[in-house]
Amino acid sequence: MRVTIKDIAAICGVSAGTVDRALNNRSGISKKTRNKVLKVAEEMNYQPDYTARSLVMGRTMTLGIVLFDLYNRSFAQLMNAIERKARELGYFVYITLTDKNPENERVCIEYLINRKVDGIILFTVNEGEKFNAYLSKFHTPIVTIFNYISRDWEYVGIHERQAMKEAVDYIISNGYKRFIYISPPLAYEGKSNIYTQKERFIGFMEGIREGSASEPLVIKVPNYLEKLEDYSFEPAKKTAIVCSTDLYALEVINFLKEKDIPIPESAGVMGFDDIDMLKYISPRLTTVKYPIAEIGEKAVESIVNKIEKDAYISISLLGYEIIKGESI
Repeated sequence: MRVTIKDIAAICGVSAGTVDRALNNRSGISKKTRNKVLKVAEEMNYQPDYTARSLVMGRTMTLGIVLFDLYNRSFAQLMNAIERKARELGYFVYITLTDKNPENERVCIEYLINRKVDGIILFTVNEGEKFNAYLSKFHTPIVTIFNYISRDWEYVGIHERQAMKEAVDYIISNGYKRFIYISPPLAYEGKSNIYTQKERFIGFMEGIREGSASEPLVIKVPNYLEKLEDYSFEPAKKTAIVCSTDLYALEVINFLKEKDIPIPESAGVMGFDDIDMLKYISPRLTTVKYPIAEIGEKAVESIVNKIEKDAYISISLLGYEIIKGESI
């Protein structure tokens, strides 16, 4: 049978209100009484009734998280940061995965709403006015990360466009004139929210034009490695292969190694994300690093502030840095 606050109060000879203050570390009771209550609660293995507490507080102390998947190490790092910060602030998280399917994403959102989460952190694949109106009807705080929807929702991300442009500037400063850009998600433009990938591509093209590099080969297909089969890599005209994520870059490095194409003498490789497994890769990938953990933490802080104080914490776009590895 569940131990209640009234049970503890009866044993300690105090009121239920005094027990509640002790258990929730509120003022108004002596240290001696607080210690007595906590000792009895521990001995009786007291567990809070979260359902009852949520009815009183009007909150469930839970957050919903909507992500693509956890295959990308960046997403795993992001999720760890979100869970850690949420727990620190007294919240538990429900994680849902959409597999980049717009309809699955709606199912995930409604699942979380039906479980009465206090707020949702959303990495969306949906976009547009209809989707914006769909989210608004739930009257639930939402913070979006990476893929932007509208100004109706607080957004946490980085200067994607500027980061990629600076990456191209760095590559050109290392003597590269020919470029290949690999980003399979660009094939979904107009069908899915690929805001982050579009911003990176725009930054790439700005860097190419301002650096007076030749017109790049842009690859947007899933079988991107096959498109490299007939490309002529040669030291005299060394080519930089710029990838919109580290995962594509690692596949490219493996491809070049299998073809005995020297890195970076004939082909340089640039990634984006700085996933934690890069420390095991040789040559060390040159990439763009951004504060993935901070993005998760800031998203949680902003949405909890909205839940508890009815105002998002506005987050400026976060910084980044070029990690100068051995692949460029």
